[in-house]
Amino acid sequence: MRRKAGIAAIQQKKVEGEKFKEKGAVIQENQLENMTKRLEVFKKNLETFAAKHKEEIKKNPHFRKQFQEMCASIGVDPLASSKGFWSEMLGVGDFYYEIAVQAVEVCIATQQRNGGLIELDELRKRLVGARGRAVHHQEISNDDILRAIKKMNVLRSGFSVIPLDGQRGRYLVRSIPGELSLDHTVVLQQAKNSGFSSVNGLVTELGWNPVRAEKVLNELLRDGVAWIDTQGGDTKFWFPVIFINSKLE
Repeated sequence: MRRKAGIAAIQQKKVEGEKFKEKGAVIQENQLENMTKRLEVFKKNLETFAAKHKEEIKKNPHFRKQFQEMCASIGVDPLASSKGFWSEMLGVGDFYYEIAVQAVEVCIATQQRNGGLIELDELRKRLVGARGRAVHHQEISNDDILRAIKKMNVLRSGFSVIPLDGQRGRYLVRSIPGELSLDHTVVLQQAKNSGFSSVNGLVTELGWNPVRAEKVLNELLRDGVAWIDTQGGDTKFWFPVIFINSKLE
């Protein structure tokens, strides 16, 4: 009798477990359906907002950035396609495509001088100068350029962004083939204020051994990113991407 009672209890628990499982699936399905409906409502409201503030989004970089962040919060990417509501309403696809093409032109034009690395602020200044001050040209921000470069990465264009001083919003835009190593990036960050680095400087400030420091600096020199200065005792490696931009500010 005890054996039968034990089997019945197990079967009862199994039935109850299946009921709980079914109930949980129903609740999860309802929650998902409710969330989907809410997102659809929010998306429609976002489209209404975009239609109402179309000109402000196109002309005001700060407003445009906030709008992009609103879109991202619900998984909407206005730059994902050149067709559809967002492109027809705002023309954002064409806008960022235009910035990307002009950014490539500026980077190619300055590669011989800076080795394929340019500060984001300098790139923006040159883009503004190339686009002119005509009314039909939208004002562009650093955020616009970063988004345009991000879209180019899909094409494996070789363009990437390197944080130089994240707290101050300083970035380098790389347009040279290959990848900068972590050591290369650390050296550029170490030189962000002075515009140059040296073997002794890397040994003292970063605790590197001289062989490592000299190897990394010579690699940057070989790639055209650094210029060498052997005058004045301690050999210095200058980075035109940094010290030239500081003179333009």
